[in-house]
Amino acid sequence: MNVKKFTAATSREALRKVREALGPDAVILSNRPVDGVVEILALDNDDVASLASPSAASGMDAPRPQLHIPQADAAPEPAPRVPVSRQFDEAVAARAARAFQQAAPAPVFQETPAFADAAAYPYDEAPAAHTYAERRASPPAAAPAPVFDMAAMTAMMSAAMAQAKESAAAEMNGMMSELRAMRGMMESQLSELSWGSTQQREPNKAVVLRELLGAGFSASLSRYLIDKMPAGKDAAEAMRWMKTVLARNLTTMADEDAILDRGGVFALVGPTGVGKTTTTAKLAARCVMRHGADKLALITTDAYRIGGHEQLRIYGKILGVMVHSVKDEADLRIALKELRNKHTVLIDTIGMSQRDQMVTEQVAMLTDSGANVQRLLCLNATATNETLNEVVRAYQGSGLAGCIMTKMDEAASIGNVLDVIIRQKLNLHYISNGQRVPEDLHLADRAMLVDRAFRGKRDAAAQLQDADLAPLMSGLGNLNNDRSLREVYVG
Repeated sequence: MNVKKFTAATSREALRKVREALGPDAVILSNRPVDGVVEILALDNDDVASLASPSAASGMDAPRPQLHIPQADAAPEPAPRVPVSRQFDEAVAARAARAFQQAAPAPVFQETPAFADAAAYPYDEAPAAHTYAERRASPPAAAPAPVFDMAAMTAMMSAAMAQAKESAAAEMNGMMSELRAMRGMMESQLSELSWGSTQQREPNKAVVLRELLGAGFSASLSRYLIDKMPAGKDAAEAMRWMKTVLARNLTTMADEDAILDRGGVFALVGPTGVGKTTTTAKLAARCVMRHGADKLALITTDAYRIGGHEQLRIYGKILGVMVHSVKDEADLRIALKELRNKHTVLIDTIGMSQRDQMVTEQVAMLTDSGANVQRLLCLNATATNETLNEVVRAYQGSGLAGCIMTKMDEAASIGNVLDVIIRQKLNLHYISNGQRVPEDLHLADRAMLVDRAFRGKRDAAAQLQDADLAPLMSGLGNLNNDRSLREVYVG
C-alpha cells in the first residue's frame, strides 16, 4: 500500500493531480493547507480493496498493517486568509469528499488523519484531527425534532372533520329533497291516472265529488269518502250513502239535560265577533226558564273593550241575574269560589284572534281557575275551512267540552264548518241562527244539518268540471298520513 501526497496552489489543482495519478476512484485521506499550499494525501482504490479482504492463500488471518502517515516536523504557521475564489474551490473539494465517504466501504486500518472540511472551516480554524474509523463509526448528529402544536393540530383536524360532516349532511339533505320531490311527483301522476281511470269506470263518483266540494267540504275528506264509497251505485244512491255517512260522523248533543240539568261552569270562547256574548245570553235565558234566576251566575272577562261588559250586564238585568266582572286569574278564582253554590255559571270571555298569543294565556287561566271549567268553542259558519281549523287548534288546549255553530243564517254553505267538526271530533251542542234571545238557539240536528249543507245555493261559475277534478285529487298525496281522517267511520 502506497500513500501518496499531492500539493498544489488550489484544491482544484490538487484534485486534478490525484485523478491523473490514481484515477477517479482514488481515496482521499486528508486535505489541509500547509505553508501556503494545499496538501492532499490519497490512496489507490485497489490498495483499499486489498486491505478490506483477508488473505485466502495462507489459511489464516493476515496481520493488519499499520498505516503511518508522515507528519510535518513542526506545526504549520497560521495560513493567511484566502480569497473568496479559493474558498469556493475548497468547498467543491469538501463536497466531493463527503459524497465519497457516504458511498465508500469502511476501511480496516485504525488511524487516519481527520478530513477537514474546507468549506465549513477557514484555514486558520481547522478542527482537531480524529481517526477515520471514529468518523465512520459515529452516527451523524440527529436533526432537531420539529416542534408540533398538538392543540392547533387537533383544532385543525376537528374543523376539517366538522366541515366534512357539514358537506356530507348538505349533500344528503339535497339528495333526500330530490327523492321526496320525485316521490311526490310520481304519487301525483299515479293519483291523477288512477282518478282518471275511476272517472271513466264510475262516472257517478265524479258527480258526488262535485257535490261535496260545492257544499264546502274539504278536498281531502271528499276524496277519502269517495274512495270508501261502494261501487255500483247510481247517482241518487251514492248521494244517500254519502249523506248517511256524514250524519253518522257528526257528534251532537241529544238533549239539553247535559247542560241545563247537570249544570256546572261553562266558558264560551272564540275569536272576536263570533257571537259569544249573544250566545251566552241565550243560554242564560234557557237556564233561568228552567231553574230560576237565583240558580244562575254570569261572569265576564271582557275588560279590554270600552263598555265590553255592558252588553252582558243589560242581558243580566233583564233576566234578573247579577254579572261579575273579572280581570285576571286571581279575580276569577275568587269569583268562582264565591259562586260555588250556583247551579250554573256562564263565563263570557274576551274575543281575540286565533293567532294572538294571549289565547294561550286565556286557556291557561280557565284551566287553572280551581274549578272544572268546561269550554264551549263558538264557530262562525261563514268562515273558511282553513280559518276554522286554525281556530280549533288555537283554542283546543287540553280539550274542548263542545262547540256551538253561530251565524248559520249568514252562511251560504255550512259544509266547511261541518267538515271541521267531523275531522276534529267536536261535540256540536247548539246552532245559533239569529240575534233573538233566546229564540234563535236550537239543538243540533245531524240529518237537518247535512241536508242543509247540500241545499245551499252555489255559484255556477264556481262549480268544478270533470277536467279539473283529476289535478285536484292528484295534489292531495297520500291520505293515509292525515290523522283527522283515520277516525272517520264509513262502515
